[in-house]
Formats: sequence, C-alpha cells, structure tokens
Amino acid sequence: MTTTRRDLLTGALTAAGATVSPRLSEATPADHDHDHDPGGDTQAAPSDPALRAKALESVLVAKGLVDRAALDAVVDAYEHQIGPRNGARVIARAWVDPAYKQRLLTNASAAIAELGFGGEEGECMVVVENTPRVHNLVVCTLCSCYPWPVLGLPPVWYKSAAYRARSVIDPRGVLKEFGLELEPEVEVRVWDSTAEVRYLVLPERPAGTGKLNEAQLAALVSRDAMVGVARVTSGPAEA
Repeated sequence: MTTTRRDLLTGALTAAGATVSPRLSEATPADHDHDHDPGGDTQAAPSDPALRAKALESVLVAKGLVDRAALDAVVDAYEHQIGPRNGARVIARAWVDPAYKQRLLTNASAAIAELGFGGEEGECMVVVENTPRVHNLVVCTLCSCYPWPVLGLPPVWYKSAAYRARSVIDPRGVLKEFGLELEPEVEVRVWDSTAEVRYLVLPERPAGTGKLNEAQLAALVSRDAMVGVARVTSGPAEA
C-alpha cells in the first residue's frame, strides 16, 4: 500500500493529539484562510507548512531524538526573552552614542557584540540607516533569513510569499499596507537578507525625545521599525 504525504502528516498529527476532519484535510489553500467550521463540529486543519512542522516534531519526539520541553524552551527564549528587545537596545545606544553609531554602521557584527548579542543566525550583520531622504526595507526573497539574536523569531508576514515577492516589486505599496506612506521624494532601498548576511534597519530617532534616556528610547523601538515596515514614534512601541 502506498502512503501519501497527507496520510503521513495526518497520522503524525493524530499521534500528537490533533484531529483533522476528512473534509478539511482535503481543503484548498483558500479554505485554509478560515479558522473555524460554520457547523462547529470539526476542527480546521493547520496550513500545510504547519502540518509538516508538526509531523516532523512528532516523529522526532517519538524516536527520542528531540525533547519537546527543550523545543518549547528555545521558542520561549526567542519570543519572550530575546524578541526585538536586543535590537531595540542596539538602536537606542546608536541614538545616544555617536561613536557607537559609527562603529555599528561600519562593522555591525562587532558593534552588536559589544552589547553581548550575536551567534547563530546573526553571525554577519549589516545595519542600514534611515534618513529624511532614504528609507530602508529588509526582506528575504528566497526564504525567511532573519537576524534572530537581535529580533527574535520572524513574524508570519515576513515569511509569506506575498511579502517576499512584493517588497521587491512594489515596496511603496507594501509599506502603505503596513500604514507607512512615504513622501514621494524619499528613496526606498530594499535589502535582501541571505544565509550569509542579515540586515537591521537603524530607524530615525523621533522628534521630541531629546530628554529620554537610553532605556526609555529602547522602549520606543518596535520590531517592525527595525525591519523597515514602520517608523519609530514618540509613543511606546507595541509589543
């Protein structure tokens, strides 16, 4: 008997305690946009990448090759302990220390390491500076290369095919959809992260923050601003 990929994924999910109804397991990609069943008696299937990831995790755990608690600890560390906080500290330091800013723009990896950040997924960093005349946007057109040591886990939209393609073709349109409409005279530069080089945007320091200390400035810096899909405002950054 031939086992299909869907059979394997469904079997792995069942072993992990999730049930996928036959109707939803055969749904089209468009159907996956809905997160519930109108009848209320079935559970919507996760997206295909989520199925593959869950299946792989279940197999590795079942074979004793991976400890699920260890995986949870890694995810928690990047989501809640690292997240964009490290990057925000880098940006705030650059805003208050011109010498550090120069080192950051010249050798980002070394300057970031001065604050104790670095390692896997961030070995070779490049920082690009926003100015009144230039706005930078970061993307990974091939997959989802992202500077984990300073930004944590990449958001779902960063990994989407639409963002990866349209950021290159229509960056202003993408920024507008994020709520950032740039003036016509501002040049948009798109930087393509790779497995070798990861980019981080140094946003402009917002006006009216001259009396804030470094910690207060770091609290203003959002992940989106360091990717380039937002500007930093003088209000608190959203979580």
